[in-house]
Amino acid sequence: MDTTNKSWWQKPLRVIQPNLQVRDTDQIDPQELAAQMKDMGANTIVFNVGGIYGWYPSKVKFHTVNEFLPTSFDLLKEVIEACHQQDIRFIARVDFSKAEDSIYLQRPDWFARDLQGEPITIGAKRPGNWSLLMSTCINSAYRNEAVAIPVLQEIIDNYDIDGIFFNAPNYTLCYCEACRRKYANLYGTEMPTERKAFEPAWESTCLRDNMDNLYTMIKQTGKDIPMILYYNLYHDNLFDRAETTDMLCTEPQDILSLGHHHIPEFWKPALSMKMGRSLPDRPTPFGIVHSSPGMDWRHTGLPPAEYSFWLSQIPAHGGSIWHSLTGIPNTIGDKRILDVVKNFNVSVEKVENYMDGAAPVAQIAMMWTADASAEGWADGLINMQIPFDVLLEAQATADKLSQYRGLVIPEGMQYSDSFIAIISDYVQAGGHIFAEGAIPNHPALLKLLGISEDMYTSESLLASYLRFEGANNPLQKGLEHTELIAHRGKVNYVKPTGADTQVLATLVPPFSPLESVGAPPERASLPVSHTDLPLAVWNPSGKGHALYLPFSLSQLINEYKLGEHYQFLSNVIDMALAEHKFIEVSNFQGLQMTVFEKDKTLLVHLVNGVGRRPLSTNIPLHQIEVSIRLNGKSVKAVKQLISGQPLEFESKQDKLAVSVPKLDIWECLLIEFE
Repeated sequence: MDTTNKSWWQKPLRVIQPNLQVRDTDQIDPQELAAQMKDMGANTIVFNVGGIYGWYPSKVKFHTVNEFLPTSFDLLKEVIEACHQQDIRFIARVDFSKAEDSIYLQRPDWFARDLQGEPITIGAKRPGNWSLLMSTCINSAYRNEAVAIPVLQEIIDNYDIDGIFFNAPNYTLCYCEACRRKYANLYGTEMPTERKAFEPAWESTCLRDNMDNLYTMIKQTGKDIPMILYYNLYHDNLFDRAETTDMLCTEPQDILSLGHHHIPEFWKPALSMKMGRSLPDRPTPFGIVHSSPGMDWRHTGLPPAEYSFWLSQIPAHGGSIWHSLTGIPNTIGDKRILDVVKNFNVSVEKVENYMDGAAPVAQIAMMWTADASAEGWADGLINMQIPFDVLLEAQATADKLSQYRGLVIPEGMQYSDSFIAIISDYVQAGGHIFAEGAIPNHPALLKLLGISEDMYTSESLLASYLRFEGANNPLQKGLEHTELIAHRGKVNYVKPTGADTQVLATLVPPFSPLESVGAPPERASLPVSHTDLPLAVWNPSGKGHALYLPFSLSQLINEYKLGEHYQFLSNVIDMALAEHKFIEVSNFQGLQMTVFEKDKTLLVHLVNGVGRRPLSTNIPLHQIEVSIRLNGKSVKAVKQLISGQPLEFESKQDKLAVSVPKLDIWECLLIEFE
């Protein structure tokens, strides 16, 4: 792909961010640091410049300068020059979220207040001789015209930076007078005392307004300096973020210090990248991966096997890697971190040019509701190697949905009139929807699902089962030797109404209260083995169909992760894909698979996360069978980009069959067509 007309920040990037510690300032040798970044595979560095501390001799009032800076030379200028000599782009990191207490004493109106009117202090109990830090208010002059804008102007005027990254830009709950006035002006009412009572758009609006001021100032300089801003997988307005920045980044941290029972889900980086890529015509989103197993353990690294797996999800799901380290290489005591970063960047470099401009291939879309139900579906789709895209409600247009054969609608979805109309037309035109759990009593939706308005919600059921109904049941594929699978939770009791509606699964009610399920076994028989209470309702409509599960499949996957629930989910999806299924791979729990296309090539990423997490070793997978529907195309060659090894393949009956002999952590198959 021709990249000659692209700006540097629209090309493949490998970012390393050494998070600097002020007391290590004298250990920063600009030439050595740039050479180390180059050796570790970076083509871009993120380096502290301004905000909480100025890393240059700033003249802006109330901008605290790092007291450990050398006086004989300009450290920032020399680091930038050294990086540019190594062909490394320099992104300035700024953070205006906090300021020293000395500034608070002079301008208390710039700082966030709690409900009692007290300032919000950070690190008051930190050991050592440190000044206090206070949270600044996002709506104050500090984050806008008084400090942030003059600092940015000073940096741009005096230093040859290539980009600007805003660390910790988000809204902090604040009850200062400025926030109270703004809230009243926007919503015509006083600011609530409880956070959950705030207008849903309040936080995003405050962030958008602040970033819009800063973004406008940067663009007015006329320089090609991209601005980078966070997005969040949960409770964020992705469209607001995109309006006030050039590039987006997110931090899917692998926080092992939360404890084994709270370990982050294995799909977190994958889903974060899918969300960032959901906006069309945007630069590749960054996935920031911290090297530590938690900020409280930031001076040591993630287990190398876990770290490598976590990192690999970023490029495999279409993101750009951004390594976040605590300190510079000379001050990092855990040298395993440096080894993992260097080796990983070697792999990224082998793949990045092929991925530049590639588009994801998916036959399934999932509505992203930012809740547990969406997480459960994502877990199931990823674990069953089903490529999918995520959509926000505003993206669920007729044109967009026409790209997919199936649409997953998690239980947490808010069904607006317009959304119901769109999915009804989608099914009529040949699309397939999968809905679950509680739904609104909306006539058009009930008609689409083939059920009556006579609905009742059960209590939370225990010791209950799902029974497959009928011969050759498509939901029973791979489960033919069992008539029952485990069920638990609430059920929406419904009645099918359509002439062609079919009930594919029914409820077997609890055989016992939980306290007596195990004793005595003489009483363990099912009092009712069959009912007509549906647990899967299939309703054809036009050229497509709707499949309604009046229980929470996503909850079962989240809570129990049983193979039968994953298989059931896969069967649900196969009802839409049928003979049109584009790709299949050998199923391993923990294996991730994505597909991208570019020109006359396909790129198939395989990421191996098999094993109990956090991974202490990478368990190789062997003989992974990949089958791809060719749709009349002829295959010229198949190659493993990371190992560099070609693969033998067979094209037969319009399908490509290829076997990957061994997968350690990450591989990308390049399939070239004639």
